[in-house]
Amino acid sequence: MPATRKVVPRKPAQSSNEDSEPESLHSDALDDLPPKKRTRSSNSKSSSPSKPKPKRQKRKAKEDDIKDEEDVDDSDVDLKEGQQVVGRVVQAPKTGWVPPGQVSQNTLDFLAKLKDPACNDREWFKLHEPVYRRVEREFKAFIEAFTDMLTDVDSEIPPLPPKDVTHRIYRDVRFSNDKTPYKKGLSASFSRSGRKGIFAFYHVYAPLSMRVGQADWIYARFKPGDESVIAAGAWCPGKNELSTLRNHLLRSTPAAKTLHTILASKAFTTHFGAPSPHPNGDRQSVFGHEDELKVAPKGVDKNHKDIALLKCRSLAVSYRFTDAQVVAPGSEFIDALRGVADVMKPFVHCLNDLMTLPVDDSSDEENEEDDTGDSEEDE
Repeated sequence: MPATRKVVPRKPAQSSNEDSEPESLHSDALDDLPPKKRTRSSNSKSSSPSKPKPKRQKRKAKEDDIKDEEDVDDSDVDLKEGQQVVGRVVQAPKTGWVPPGQVSQNTLDFLAKLKDPACNDREWFKLHEPVYRRVEREFKAFIEAFTDMLTDVDSEIPPLPPKDVTHRIYRDVRFSNDKTPYKKGLSASFSRSGRKGIFAFYHVYAPLSMRVGQADWIYARFKPGDESVIAAGAWCPGKNELSTLRNHLLRSTPAAKTLHTILASKAFTTHFGAPSPHPNGDRQSVFGHEDELKVAPKGVDKNHKDIALLKCRSLAVSYRFTDAQVVAPGSEFIDALRGVADVMKPFVHCLNDLMTLPVDDSSDEENEEDDTGDSEEDE
């Protein structure tokens, strides 16, 4: 009887799969599932045909990861390490933008939302950062066009890039009771020394506000609700500059007389009002600022003929534009700004002279002679 051999079936190797299963369901491994381990029998001669499969799966998983990273990059939100966005990131509108040198309604709409305390919040702003970045890009393109226009009007203004004249939208709340994190408009300032310095400014602000020069600056600001502004003058000049300016007024120097002539000119009064304080204390010409003194400065006669100007801590004027003017097509808005800047330029130059040129002692002698002559005629 031939010998028989009993064949015992091999048990399937399940332990390796069962051990790896909990690991494959871990949250960190869901995006890249590891290939199942296969038991190698002693009879198998080669396992090379099975190797390419996990490589293809791994390559596909890497491609998915790269695609996910690209989707995150498209959100255009810069997060620091350890930060995460909770909510839906709002992308910038695809339509409604305008060519460089103009301001779109999209920009005014975004700035209008910052007036709402619920929107003027870091979490809301982070979710809408793609919109802000698009608005910022449009504003810088407008400032480039404005700079070209302003340097053509006033040759004393240097042609600086937008980054050197625009202001940050983030508020400095360190020493303020108002902890609102963001400003409600975009702005830029221009002077002989750029955004900062002792000179008068042109300033633009948006809703529109632009300021130039500290003494000679123009300020432009964009702000929705018909609050866009272009302004020019000296806002809170330094102690030395303010003292020099007041000495010119006290001694009626030629520069001081030039200031009176400018403030009383027809073009200036048409744009900024009569050269005298408003009866109700409102803004008119250079008067009505919040920092204006209630009484005469120390050592100054309260009956001095220029007491109204001597009480001013800031000498600046501003001109408002409606939203319709701001979003006007083509170069209409820039042309309107040019017309106002033309009127502001002599004022800015005069302020720079008043704050930087020393008072000539000979002017005192001339004034004394004039006073003596008047008194003799009176006698």
